[in-house]
Amino acid sequence: MLWSKQYYYFDLDQWLQEHKSHPLLESTRHDTRNTEWFHMLNADVISMPDKWEYPWYAAWDLAFHTIALSLVDFDFAKEHLLLMLRSLYFHPSGQIPAYEWNFSDVNPPVHAWATLWLYKYERQLGRADLRFLERSFQGLMLNFNWWVNRKDPAGRNVFAGGFLGLDNIGVFDRSAQLPTGGSLEQADGTAWMAFYCQCMLEMALILCEHDSIYEEVAFKFVEHFLWIAYAMDRLGEHHDEMWDEQDGFFYDLLRLPDGQAMRLKVRSLVGLLPLCASTVFDEDAATRYPKLVELMALFRKRHPQVVSHVAPIDEGFIGYKSRRLLSILTKQKLERVLAYLLDENEFLGPHGIRSLSRYHLEHPFVFHVGGQEYKVQYLPAESNTGMFGGNSNWRGPVWMPVNGLIVRALLNLYLFYGNEFKVECPTGSDRFMTLFEVAQELVRRLTGTFLRDAHGRRPVYGGTAKFQDDPHWRDLILFYEYFHGDNGAGLGASHQTGWTGLVAPLLDIFGRLDATRTLETERGRMLERLVREQVGGEKSEGT
Repeated sequence: MLWSKQYYYFDLDQWLQEHKSHPLLESTRHDTRNTEWFHMLNADVISMPDKWEYPWYAAWDLAFHTIALSLVDFDFAKEHLLLMLRSLYFHPSGQIPAYEWNFSDVNPPVHAWATLWLYKYERQLGRADLRFLERSFQGLMLNFNWWVNRKDPAGRNVFAGGFLGLDNIGVFDRSAQLPTGGSLEQADGTAWMAFYCQCMLEMALILCEHDSIYEEVAFKFVEHFLWIAYAMDRLGEHHDEMWDEQDGFFYDLLRLPDGQAMRLKVRSLVGLLPLCASTVFDEDAATRYPKLVELMALFRKRHPQVVSHVAPIDEGFIGYKSRRLLSILTKQKLERVLAYLLDENEFLGPHGIRSLSRYHLEHPFVFHVGGQEYKVQYLPAESNTGMFGGNSNWRGPVWMPVNGLIVRALLNLYLFYGNEFKVECPTGSDRFMTLFEVAQELVRRLTGTFLRDAHGRRPVYGGTAKFQDDPHWRDLILFYEYFHGDNGAGLGASHQTGWTGLVAPLLDIFGRLDATRTLETERGRMLERLVREQVGGEKSEGT
Protein backbone atom coordinates (compact mmCIF):
# COMPACT_ATOMS: atom_id res chain seq x y z
CA MET A 1 0.00 0.00 0.00
CA LEU A 2 1.18 3.52 -0.76
CA TRP A 3 -0.61 4.95 2.24
CA SER A 4 -2.43 3.82 5.37
CA LYS A 5 -5.39 5.13 7.32
CA GLN A 6 -4.60 6.82 10.60
CA TYR A 7 -7.22 7.72 13.17
CA TYR A 8 -7.66 10.20 15.96
CA TYR A 9 -10.46 10.11 18.53
CA PHE A 10 -10.94 12.70 21.24
CA ASP A 11 -13.95 12.78 23.57
CA LEU A 12 -14.28 16.28 25.03
CA ASP A 13 -16.87 15.29 27.66
CA GLN A 14 -14.57 12.62 29.05
CA TRP A 15 -11.61 15.00 29.04
CA LEU A 16 -13.60 17.64 30.95
CA GLN A 17 -14.48 15.11 33.65
CA GLU A 18 -10.87 13.98 34.00
CA HIS A 19 -9.35 17.49 33.96
CA LYS A 20 -11.74 19.60 36.01
CA SER A 21 -8.87 21.51 37.62
CA HIS A 22 -6.60 21.62 34.58
CA PRO A 23 -4.88 25.07 34.40
CA LEU A 24 -5.63 25.34 30.69
CA LEU A 25 -9.30 24.81 31.44
CA GLU A 26 -9.30 27.45 34.14
CA SER A 27 -7.53 30.04 31.97
CA THR A 28 -9.68 29.36 28.99
CA ARG A 29 -12.88 29.82 30.96
CA HIS A 30 -11.97 33.48 31.49
CA ASP A 31 -10.77 34.15 27.94
CA THR A 32 -13.90 35.35 26.17
CA ARG A 33 -12.11 35.35 22.83
CA ASN A 34 -11.65 31.58 22.98
CA THR A 35 -14.78 30.48 24.82
CA GLU A 36 -16.63 29.43 21.69
CA TRP A 37 -13.56 27.58 20.45
CA PHE A 38 -13.09 25.74 23.69
CA HIS A 39 -16.52 24.18 23.38
CA MET A 40 -15.72 22.72 19.96
CA LEU A 41 -16.43 18.99 20.09
CA ASN A 42 -13.71 16.74 18.69
CA ALA A 43 -15.39 13.34 18.58
CA ASP A 44 -14.82 11.92 15.13
CA VAL A 45 -12.56 9.48 13.35
CA ILE A 46 -10.01 11.74 11.63
CA SER A 47 -7.04 11.10 9.36
CA MET A 48 -3.86 12.46 10.97
CA PRO A 49 -0.58 13.73 9.54
CA ASP A 50 1.37 10.97 11.32
CA LYS A 51 0.29 8.33 13.81
CA TRP A 52 3.51 8.55 15.84
CA GLU A 53 4.82 12.09 15.88
CA TYR A 54 1.72 14.07 14.87
CA PRO A 55 -1.31 12.19 16.26
CA TRP A 56 -3.68 15.10 15.79
CA TYR A 57 -5.58 16.55 12.86
CA ALA A 58 -4.21 19.44 10.82
CA ALA A 59 -6.64 21.19 8.53
CA TRP A 60 -4.53 21.79 5.44
CA ASP A 61 -2.82 18.41 5.72
CA LEU A 62 -6.29 16.89 5.84
CA ALA A 63 -7.29 18.41 2.50
CA PHE A 64 -4.32 16.72 0.80
CA HIS A 65 -5.02 13.46 2.62
CA THR A 66 -8.43 13.24 0.97
CA ILE A 67 -6.87 13.06 -2.50
CA ALA A 68 -4.88 9.94 -1.57
CA LEU A 69 -7.78 8.54 0.47
CA SER A 70 -10.13 8.88 -2.48
CA LEU A 71 -8.27 6.13 -4.35
CA VAL A 72 -9.67 3.57 -1.92
CA ASP A 73 -12.40 5.14 0.27
CA PHE A 74 -14.40 7.93 -1.31
CA ASP A 75 -16.99 8.35 1.43
CA PHE A 76 -14.30 8.65 4.11
CA ALA A 77 -12.50 11.29 2.03
CA LYS A 78 -15.62 13.41 1.45
CA GLU A 79 -16.68 13.23 5.07
CA HIS A 80 -13.30 14.62 6.08
CA LEU A 81 -13.76 17.73 3.97
CA LEU A 82 -17.28 18.28 5.26
CA LEU A 83 -16.13 17.70 8.83
CA MET A 84 -14.10 20.92 9.00
CA LEU A 85 -17.06 22.88 7.59
CA ARG A 86 -19.62 21.55 10.07
CA SER A 87 -20.88 23.67 12.95
CA LEU A 88 -19.16 21.50 15.57
CA TYR A 89 -15.74 22.43 14.14
CA PHE A 90 -16.38 25.51 12.03
CA HIS A 91 -16.27 28.89 13.81
CA PRO A 92 -19.33 31.13 13.27
CA SER A 93 -17.01 33.72 11.72
CA GLY A 94 -16.05 31.26 8.99
CA GLN A 95 -12.62 30.30 10.31
CA ILE A 96 -11.53 26.69 9.90
CA PRO A 97 -9.64 25.35 12.96
CA ALA A 98 -5.99 24.73 12.15
CA TYR A 99 -5.43 21.83 14.56
CA GLU A 100 -6.83 20.87 17.92
CA TRP A 101 -4.09 22.41 20.04
CA ASN A 102 -4.17 25.80 18.29
CA PHE A 103 -7.46 26.52 16.54
CA SER A 104 -6.52 30.05 15.54
CA ASP A 105 -3.41 29.42 13.45
CA VAL A 106 -4.10 29.98 9.78
CA ASN A 107 -3.58 27.19 7.27
CA PRO A 108 -3.56 27.62 3.47
CA PRO A 109 -7.10 27.50 2.02
CA VAL A 110 -6.83 24.30 -0.03
CA HIS A 111 -10.17 22.76 0.91
CA ALA A 112 -11.99 24.16 -2.12
CA TRP A 113 -9.43 22.56 -4.44
CA ALA A 114 -9.76 19.20 -2.67
CA THR A 115 -13.57 19.44 -2.83
CA LEU A 116 -13.40 20.05 -6.58
CA TRP A 117 -11.05 17.12 -7.09
CA LEU A 118 -13.33 14.70 -5.21
CA TYR A 119 -16.51 15.93 -6.88
CA LYS A 120 -15.11 15.76 -10.41
CA TYR A 121 -13.52 12.39 -9.83
CA GLU A 122 -16.68 10.84 -8.40
CA ARG A 123 -18.85 12.40 -11.10
CA GLN A 124 -16.97 10.36 -13.68
CA LEU A 125 -18.03 7.23 -11.82
CA GLY A 126 -21.64 8.14 -12.66
CA ARG A 127 -22.60 9.31 -9.19
CA ALA A 128 -22.18 13.08 -9.11
CA ASP A 129 -22.73 14.12 -5.49
CA LEU A 130 -24.20 17.57 -5.96
CA ARG A 131 -25.29 17.75 -2.32
CA PHE A 132 -21.70 17.24 -1.22
CA LEU A 133 -20.55 20.00 -3.57
CA GLU A 134 -23.21 22.45 -2.45
CA ARG A 135 -22.79 21.71 1.25
CA SER A 136 -19.06 22.29 0.92
CA PHE A 137 -19.57 25.41 -1.16
CA GLN A 138 -21.78 27.05 1.49
CA GLY A 139 -19.18 26.53 4.20
CA LEU A 140 -16.34 27.58 1.92
CA MET A 141 -18.19 30.81 1.08
CA LEU A 142 -18.16 31.70 4.77
CA ASN A 143 -14.50 30.80 5.06
CA PHE A 144 -13.63 32.83 1.96
CA ASN A 145 -15.36 35.88 3.44
CA TRP A 146 -13.48 35.33 6.71
CA TRP A 147 -10.21 35.54 4.75
CA VAL A 148 -11.30 38.71 2.97
CA ASN A 149 -12.50 40.41 6.15
CA ARG A 150 -9.81 39.26 8.59
CA LYS A 151 -6.62 38.76 6.57
CA ASP A 152 -6.74 41.85 4.35
CA PRO A 153 -7.16 44.48 7.06
CA ALA A 154 -6.08 47.38 4.81
CA GLY A 155 -8.50 46.39 2.05
CA ARG A 156 -5.77 46.34 -0.63
CA ASN A 157 -6.47 42.79 -1.87
CA VAL A 158 -3.20 41.55 -0.40
CA PHE A 159 -3.21 39.01 2.38
CA ALA A 160 -1.16 38.18 5.47
CA GLY A 161 -2.24 34.86 6.92
CA GLY A 162 0.73 34.30 9.22
CA PHE A 163 2.99 31.29 8.80
CA LEU A 164 0.45 29.63 6.46
CA GLY A 165 1.71 26.13 7.17
CA LEU A 166 5.22 26.89 5.90
CA ASP A 167 6.67 27.14 9.40
CA ASN A 168 10.17 28.68 9.26
CA ILE A 169 10.29 29.69 5.58
CA GLY A 170 10.38 33.42 6.25
CA VAL A 171 12.92 35.88 7.59
CA PHE A 172 10.75 36.35 10.69
CA ASP A 173 8.18 34.24 12.46
CA ARG A 174 5.24 35.31 10.30
CA SER A 175 2.74 34.52 13.06
CA ALA A 176 4.43 36.85 15.55
CA GLN A 177 4.75 40.60 15.87
CA LEU A 178 7.40 41.91 13.49
CA PRO A 179 10.61 43.26 15.07
CA THR A 180 10.38 46.21 12.67
CA GLY A 181 6.78 47.00 13.48
CA GLY A 182 4.40 47.46 10.58
CA SER A 183 2.99 44.51 8.67
CA LEU A 184 3.90 41.80 6.20
CA GLU A 185 2.10 41.45 2.88
CA GLN A 186 2.59 37.86 1.84
CA ALA A 187 3.10 36.71 -1.72
CA ASP A 188 2.04 33.19 -0.78
CA GLY A 189 -0.99 34.30 1.25
CA THR A 190 -2.16 36.47 -1.64
CA ALA A 191 -1.51 33.70 -4.18
CA TRP A 192 -3.42 31.22 -2.02
CA MET A 193 -6.41 33.56 -2.15
CA ALA A 194 -6.15 33.87 -5.94
CA PHE A 195 -6.12 30.07 -6.12
CA TYR A 196 -9.11 29.97 -3.73
CA CYS A 197 -11.00 32.32 -6.08
CA GLN A 198 -10.33 30.05 -9.05
CA CYS A 199 -11.54 26.93 -7.25
CA MET A 200 -14.68 28.67 -5.98
CA LEU A 201 -15.35 29.97 -9.49
CA GLU A 202 -15.14 26.43 -10.89
CA MET A 203 -17.51 25.16 -8.21
CA ALA A 204 -19.98 27.99 -8.86
CA LEU A 205 -19.98 27.24 -12.59
CA ILE A 206 -20.81 23.59 -11.87
CA LEU A 207 -23.66 24.69 -9.62
CA CYS A 208 -24.84 27.06 -12.38
CA GLU A 209 -25.77 24.01 -14.41
CA HIS A 210 -28.49 23.34 -11.82
CA ASP A 211 -29.36 26.86 -10.68
CA SER A 212 -28.58 29.98 -12.74
CA ILE A 213 -28.47 32.13 -9.60
CA TYR A 214 -24.89 30.94 -9.13
CA GLU A 215 -23.79 32.99 -12.14
CA GLU A 216 -23.65 36.14 -10.06
CA VAL A 217 -21.85 34.22 -7.33
CA ALA A 218 -19.34 33.04 -9.94
CA PHE A 219 -18.72 36.63 -10.96
CA LYS A 220 -17.95 37.50 -7.32
CA PHE A 221 -14.91 35.22 -7.51
CA VAL A 222 -13.83 36.44 -10.95
CA GLU A 223 -13.90 39.98 -9.58
CA HIS A 224 -11.93 39.05 -6.46
CA PHE A 225 -9.34 37.25 -8.56
CA LEU A 226 -8.84 40.19 -10.91
CA TRP A 227 -8.28 42.64 -8.07
CA ILE A 228 -5.89 40.25 -6.30
CA ALA A 229 -3.83 39.66 -9.45
CA TYR A 230 -3.69 43.41 -10.03
CA ALA A 231 -2.64 44.10 -6.43
CA MET A 232 0.34 41.77 -6.69
CA ASP A 233 1.87 43.87 -9.47
CA ARG A 234 0.09 47.11 -10.30
CA LEU A 235 0.84 48.78 -13.60
CA GLY A 236 3.88 51.00 -13.33
CA GLU A 237 6.78 50.80 -10.90
CA HIS A 238 5.61 51.72 -7.41
CA HIS A 239 8.34 49.90 -5.44
CA ASP A 240 5.69 48.35 -3.24
CA GLU A 241 4.49 45.48 -5.42
CA MET A 242 5.27 41.85 -4.68
CA TRP A 243 6.59 41.35 -8.21
CA ASP A 244 10.19 42.46 -8.67
CA GLU A 245 10.65 43.33 -12.33
CA GLN A 246 14.42 43.37 -12.11
CA ASP A 247 14.66 39.89 -10.55
CA GLY A 248 11.62 38.42 -12.26
CA PHE A 249 10.26 36.91 -9.03
CA PHE A 250 7.62 37.46 -6.35
CA TYR A 251 8.64 38.39 -2.78
CA ASP A 252 6.94 39.12 0.52
CA LEU A 253 6.56 42.85 1.14
CA LEU A 254 7.52 44.39 4.47
CA ARG A 255 5.42 47.50 5.06
CA LEU A 256 7.01 49.67 7.73
CA PRO A 257 5.15 51.83 10.27
CA ASP A 258 5.90 55.02 8.27
CA GLY A 259 4.16 53.56 5.22
CA GLN A 260 7.30 52.77 3.27
CA ALA A 261 7.72 49.26 1.93
CA MET A 262 10.54 46.93 0.96
CA ARG A 263 10.72 43.50 -0.63
CA LEU A 264 12.24 40.68 1.41
CA LYS A 265 14.28 39.13 -1.38
CA VAL A 266 14.22 35.49 -0.37
CA ARG A 267 13.71 33.12 -3.29
CA SER A 268 11.41 30.49 -1.83
CA LEU A 269 8.11 28.71 -2.39
CA VAL A 270 6.53 32.00 -1.29
CA GLY A 271 7.42 33.38 -4.73
CA LEU A 272 6.51 30.19 -6.60
CA LEU A 273 2.98 29.85 -5.24
CA PRO A 274 1.61 32.51 -7.65
CA LEU A 275 2.41 29.94 -10.36
CA CYS A 276 -0.05 27.54 -8.69
CA ALA A 277 -2.90 30.02 -9.18
CA SER A 278 -3.38 28.95 -12.81
CA THR A 279 -6.72 27.49 -13.87
CA VAL A 280 -7.91 26.77 -17.42
CA PHE A 281 -11.48 26.73 -18.69
CA ASP A 282 -12.76 25.05 -21.84
CA GLU A 283 -14.19 27.09 -24.70
CA ASP A 284 -17.86 26.66 -23.80
CA ALA A 285 -17.34 28.35 -20.42
CA ALA A 286 -17.44 31.71 -22.23
CA THR A 287 -20.80 31.04 -23.87
CA ARG A 288 -22.82 28.91 -21.45
CA TYR A 289 -23.29 31.61 -18.82
CA PRO A 290 -24.74 34.79 -20.39
CA LYS A 291 -25.19 36.67 -17.12
CA LEU A 292 -21.58 36.01 -16.13
CA VAL A 293 -20.37 37.16 -19.56
CA GLU A 294 -22.45 40.33 -19.23
CA LEU A 295 -21.03 41.14 -15.80
CA MET A 296 -17.46 40.49 -16.94
CA ALA A 297 -17.92 42.78 -19.96
CA LEU A 298 -19.16 45.52 -17.65
CA PHE A 299 -16.17 45.04 -15.33
CA ARG A 300 -13.78 45.18 -18.29
CA LYS A 301 -15.35 48.44 -19.42
CA ARG A 302 -15.09 50.01 -15.97
CA HIS A 303 -11.62 48.72 -15.04
CA PRO A 304 -9.60 48.21 -18.25
CA GLN A 305 -6.30 48.67 -16.41
CA VAL A 306 -7.11 45.75 -14.11
CA VAL A 307 -8.27 43.34 -16.81
CA SER A 308 -5.31 44.17 -19.05
CA HIS A 309 -3.00 43.07 -16.26
CA VAL A 310 -4.28 39.50 -16.08
CA ALA A 311 -2.62 36.73 -18.09
CA PRO A 312 -2.22 36.47 -20.96
CA ILE A 313 -2.15 40.13 -21.95
CA ASP A 314 -0.10 39.76 -25.13
CA GLU A 315 -2.45 37.49 -27.09
CA GLY A 316 -5.83 38.22 -25.58
CA PHE A 317 -7.67 35.70 -23.44
CA ILE A 318 -7.95 32.84 -25.93
CA GLY A 319 -5.52 29.93 -25.92
CA TYR A 320 -5.23 26.54 -27.61
CA LYS A 321 -8.62 25.15 -28.71
CA SER A 322 -10.17 28.48 -27.60
CA ARG A 323 -9.49 27.73 -23.93
CA ARG A 324 -9.45 30.51 -21.33
CA LEU A 325 -6.94 31.00 -18.56
CA LEU A 326 -6.99 32.70 -15.20
CA SER A 327 -3.43 33.20 -13.99
CA ILE A 328 -1.47 35.72 -11.97
CA LEU A 329 1.44 35.23 -14.37
CA THR A 330 1.50 36.73 -17.84
CA LYS A 331 3.44 34.76 -20.43
CA GLN A 332 6.53 36.88 -19.85
CA LYS A 333 6.34 36.49 -16.07
CA LEU A 334 5.76 32.75 -16.48
CA GLU A 335 8.94 32.38 -18.51
CA ARG A 336 10.97 34.24 -15.90
CA VAL A 337 9.59 32.32 -12.91
CA LEU A 338 10.05 28.99 -14.71
CA ALA A 339 13.70 29.87 -15.33
CA TYR A 340 14.17 29.83 -11.53
CA LEU A 341 11.91 26.83 -10.96
CA LEU A 342 13.81 24.66 -13.46
CA ASP A 343 17.32 25.74 -12.50
CA GLU A 344 19.17 22.94 -10.71
CA ASN A 345 21.23 25.57 -8.90
CA GLU A 346 18.01 27.14 -7.62
CA PHE A 347 14.78 25.14 -7.07
CA LEU A 348 14.97 22.02 -9.25
CA GLY A 349 16.45 19.25 -7.13
CA PRO A 350 17.08 15.66 -8.19
CA HIS A 351 13.91 14.65 -6.30
CA GLY A 352 11.57 17.60 -6.76
CA ILE A 353 11.20 21.32 -6.23
CA ARG A 354 13.06 22.60 -3.20
CA SER A 355 11.24 24.88 -0.76
CA LEU A 356 14.12 27.39 -0.82
CA SER A 357 16.49 28.17 -3.67
CA ARG A 358 19.90 26.53 -3.42
CA TYR A 359 21.26 29.97 -4.40
CA HIS A 360 20.91 30.90 -0.73
CA LEU A 361 23.49 28.28 0.30
CA GLU A 362 26.32 30.61 -0.72
CA HIS A 363 24.21 33.76 -0.67
CA PRO A 364 22.08 33.74 2.50
CA PHE A 365 19.55 36.52 2.92
CA VAL A 366 20.54 38.63 5.94
CA PHE A 367 18.41 41.29 7.60
CA HIS A 368 19.52 43.46 10.54
CA VAL A 369 17.12 45.23 12.87
CA GLY A 370 17.32 46.27 16.50
CA GLY A 371 20.85 44.97 16.86
CA GLN A 372 19.81 41.45 15.81
CA GLU A 373 20.62 39.49 12.67
CA TYR A 374 17.92 37.51 10.89
CA LYS A 375 19.24 35.07 8.29
CA VAL A 376 17.70 32.69 5.77
CA GLN A 377 20.11 30.14 4.35
CA TYR A 378 19.55 27.03 2.24
CA LEU A 379 19.30 23.98 4.53
CA PRO A 380 18.56 20.81 2.53
CA ALA A 381 17.85 18.65 5.59
CA GLU A 382 17.10 19.54 9.22
CA SER A 383 16.55 23.09 10.39
CA ASN A 384 19.18 24.99 12.39
CA THR A 385 16.65 27.44 13.81
CA GLY A 386 14.32 27.00 16.75
CA MET A 387 11.48 28.75 14.93
CA PHE A 388 8.36 26.57 15.19
CA GLY A 389 10.17 24.15 17.47
CA GLY A 390 12.95 23.33 15.04
CA ASN A 391 11.41 20.00 14.00
CA SER A 392 10.16 21.22 10.63
CA ASN A 393 12.14 22.80 7.83
CA TRP A 394 10.93 24.78 4.81
CA ARG A 395 14.38 26.23 4.06
CA GLY A 396 15.47 23.74 1.42
CA PRO A 397 13.85 20.29 1.56
CA VAL A 398 11.27 18.96 -0.92
CA TRP A 399 7.65 18.89 0.27
CA MET A 400 5.20 16.71 -1.66
CA PRO A 401 1.97 18.78 -1.35
CA VAL A 402 3.27 21.98 -2.94
CA ASN A 403 5.08 19.96 -5.61
CA GLY A 404 1.72 18.37 -6.43
CA LEU A 405 0.11 21.79 -6.89
CA ILE A 406 2.99 22.89 -9.13
CA VAL A 407 2.41 19.81 -11.32
CA ARG A 408 -1.28 20.72 -11.52
CA ALA A 409 -0.40 24.27 -12.59
CA LEU A 410 2.00 23.04 -15.29
CA LEU A 411 -0.69 20.80 -16.77
CA ASN A 412 -3.24 23.62 -16.76
CA LEU A 413 -0.80 25.99 -18.42
CA TYR A 414 0.02 23.32 -21.01
CA LEU A 415 -3.67 23.01 -21.89
CA PHE A 416 -3.73 26.73 -22.57
CA TYR A 417 -0.39 27.36 -24.29
CA GLY A 418 -0.06 24.02 -26.11
CA ASN A 419 3.06 22.62 -27.77
CA GLU A 420 4.30 25.93 -29.14
CA PHE A 421 5.32 27.17 -25.71
CA LYS A 422 8.57 25.53 -24.60
CA VAL A 423 11.04 26.28 -21.84
CA GLU A 424 14.57 25.19 -21.11
CA CYS A 425 14.60 22.26 -18.69
CA PRO A 426 16.84 22.18 -16.79
CA THR A 427 17.67 25.87 -17.16
CA GLY A 428 20.97 26.24 -19.02
CA SER A 429 20.83 22.73 -20.53
CA ASP A 430 19.83 23.87 -24.03
CA ARG A 431 17.11 21.21 -23.83
CA PHE A 432 13.62 22.59 -24.43
CA MET A 433 10.40 20.98 -23.25
CA THR A 434 6.68 21.62 -23.42
CA LEU A 435 5.00 22.24 -20.09
CA PHE A 436 3.58 18.71 -20.21
CA GLU A 437 7.11 17.34 -20.53
CA VAL A 438 8.22 19.58 -17.66
CA ALA A 439 5.42 18.14 -15.50
CA GLN A 440 6.49 14.63 -16.49
CA GLU A 441 10.09 15.38 -15.58
CA LEU A 442 9.08 16.76 -12.19
CA VAL A 443 6.92 13.71 -11.45
CA ARG A 444 9.78 11.44 -12.54
CA ARG A 445 12.02 13.11 -9.97
CA LEU A 446 9.40 13.02 -7.21
CA THR A 447 8.49 9.35 -7.70
CA GLY A 448 12.16 8.44 -8.12
CA THR A 449 12.55 9.23 -4.44
CA PHE A 450 10.85 5.92 -3.60
CA LEU A 451 12.01 3.72 -6.49
CA ARG A 452 15.22 1.71 -6.73
CA ASP A 453 18.01 3.41 -8.64
CA ALA A 454 20.58 1.75 -10.91
CA HIS A 455 22.43 0.50 -7.82
CA GLY A 456 19.30 -0.99 -6.24
CA ARG A 457 19.05 1.71 -3.59
CA ARG A 458 16.03 3.83 -2.74
CA PRO A 459 16.91 7.54 -2.29
CA VAL A 460 14.22 7.86 0.40
CA TYR A 461 16.35 5.74 2.77
CA GLY A 462 19.56 7.72 2.26
CA GLY A 463 22.48 6.10 4.05
CA THR A 464 20.41 3.94 6.41
CA ALA A 465 21.88 0.51 5.66
CA LYS A 466 19.11 -1.39 7.49
CA PHE A 467 16.44 -0.02 5.19
CA GLN A 468 18.58 -0.22 2.07
CA ASP A 469 19.92 -3.77 2.43
CA ASP A 470 17.89 -5.82 4.91
CA PRO A 471 15.41 -7.97 2.94
CA HIS A 472 12.91 -7.64 5.77
CA TRP A 473 12.92 -3.83 5.55
CA ARG A 474 14.03 -2.66 2.11
CA ASP A 475 10.63 -3.03 0.45
CA LEU A 476 8.56 -1.56 3.30
CA ILE A 477 8.35 2.02 2.07
CA LEU A 478 8.11 4.83 4.61
CA PHE A 479 6.42 8.09 3.62
CA TYR A 480 8.34 10.85 5.29
CA GLU A 481 7.19 14.36 6.07
CA TYR A 482 9.66 15.97 3.65
CA PHE A 483 12.82 15.05 1.74
CA HIS A 484 16.45 16.14 1.52
CA GLY A 485 16.77 18.83 -1.13
CA ASP A 486 19.93 17.33 -2.64
CA ASN A 487 19.64 13.56 -2.29
CA GLY A 488 15.96 12.79 -1.56
CA ALA A 489 16.51 11.12 1.83
CA GLY A 490 13.39 11.06 4.01
CA LEU A 491 13.24 13.59 6.87
CA GLY A 492 10.89 14.54 9.68
CA ALA A 493 8.01 12.25 10.62
CA SER A 494 8.50 8.84 9.01
CA HIS A 495 4.83 7.88 8.66
CA GLN A 496 3.53 11.08 7.01
CA THR A 497 1.33 9.02 4.71
CA GLY A 498 -1.25 11.79 4.50
CA TRP A 499 0.10 14.37 2.11
CA THR A 500 3.19 12.47 1.01
CA GLY A 501 0.63 9.89 -0.14
CA LEU A 502 0.01 12.29 -3.05
CA VAL A 503 2.75 10.35 -4.81
CA ALA A 504 0.14 7.59 -5.34
CA PRO A 505 -2.17 9.59 -7.66
CA LEU A 506 0.89 11.09 -9.38
CA LEU A 507 2.19 7.60 -10.17
CA ASP A 508 -1.26 6.52 -11.28
CA ILE A 509 -2.09 9.50 -13.49
CA PHE A 510 1.27 9.94 -15.17
CA GLY A 511 1.48 6.22 -15.77
CA ARG A 512 -1.48 6.59 -18.14
CA LEU A 513 -1.38 10.22 -19.30
CA ASP A 514 0.02 11.19 -22.69
CA ALA A 515 0.61 14.67 -24.09
CA THR A 516 -1.47 14.47 -27.27
CA ARG A 517 -4.66 13.22 -25.66
CA THR A 518 -4.21 15.61 -22.75
CA LEU A 519 -3.96 18.59 -25.08
CA GLU A 520 -6.66 17.61 -27.56
CA THR A 521 -9.31 16.26 -25.21
CA GLU A 522 -11.80 18.39 -23.28
CA ARG A 523 -10.90 18.31 -19.58
CA GLY A 524 -14.03 16.50 -18.43
CA ARG A 525 -13.65 13.75 -21.01
CA MET A 526 -9.97 13.31 -20.16
CA LEU A 527 -10.79 12.90 -16.47
CA GLU A 528 -13.56 10.46 -17.37
CA ARG A 529 -11.07 8.28 -19.25
CA LEU A 530 -8.54 8.36 -16.42
CA VAL A 531 -11.18 7.44 -13.83
CA ARG A 532 -12.54 4.55 -15.92
CA GLU A 533 -9.05 3.17 -16.30
CA GLN A 534 -8.13 3.61 -12.67
CA VAL A 535 -11.34 2.19 -11.19
CA GLY A 536 -12.48 -0.31 -13.79
CA GLY A 537 -9.21 -1.26 -15.42
CA GLU A 538 -10.58 -0.20 -18.80
CA LYS A 539 -8.22 0.80 -21.59
CA SER A 540 -9.10 3.47 -24.12
CA GLU A 541 -8.24 2.94 -27.75
CA GLY A 542 -4.71 4.04 -28.55
CA THR A 543 -3.48 3.97 -24.93
